Amino acid sequence: MVCTLFLNLIVAVNMKNWNLLYTNVMDCLKTQLSPFLIYHHWKHTQHVLEAAEYIAQQENTTEEDILLVKTAALFHDAGFINGINEGHEEESIRFAEKKLPEFGYTKKEIETIAGMIRATTLPQKPKTKLECILADADVEYLGTNHFERIGNKLYLELKHYSPNLSLEEWNDMQINFLQSHFYHTDYCIQNRTAIKEKNLKELIERKKLEKG
Repeated sequence: MVCTLFLNLIVAVNMKNWNLLYTNVMDCLKTQLSPFLIYHHWKHTQHVLEAAEYIAQQENTTEEDILLVKTAALFHDAGFINGINEGHEEESIRFAEKKLPEFGYTKKEIETIAGMIRATTLPQKPKTKLECILADADVEYLGTNHFERIGNKLYLELKHYSPNLSLEEWNDMQINFLQSHFYHTDYCIQNRTAIKEKNLKELIERKKLEKG
């Protein structure tokens, strides 16, 4: 799908216009994402973008690479615009590959951005520093006090695809995911792992109580 907001945009070659790119992609997300996407909402993209930029700064990333990280975060869930769930990362990459040349991004930069988007696919397997940053930013909430609130949004969204998904099954899914997940950047390892382990412990204890 071609977002009409992108039509007739003229951007000077080799000159990136981040503000224009950001505005247009976010407008597409706000107007074209399905209403049932209460987790993969445009606010999720905004949060991941901000988290990715912050983590990148803590990891002493160059300004040029921070721009690439922000761009990858902006596009990482754009594939949902086309109604894609499974494999939405590749759809997001196709969307980015089509649009980014209009905004002065080189082929090499777009390949780097594609790698970062691909690194958010579960289970995460980032290979580069920038891929580690975006991968961590995408699930940064696991190691925060917002875990339960955000997790509930994901649960309700998943019920759209699987209406019979019970809360007990969802909590089992969360426990299994938290047990297998690990952060990749030094910043998140040091600043998010402890709370993530606390969230996991609380889920396990809740499960024990429910089973009596």
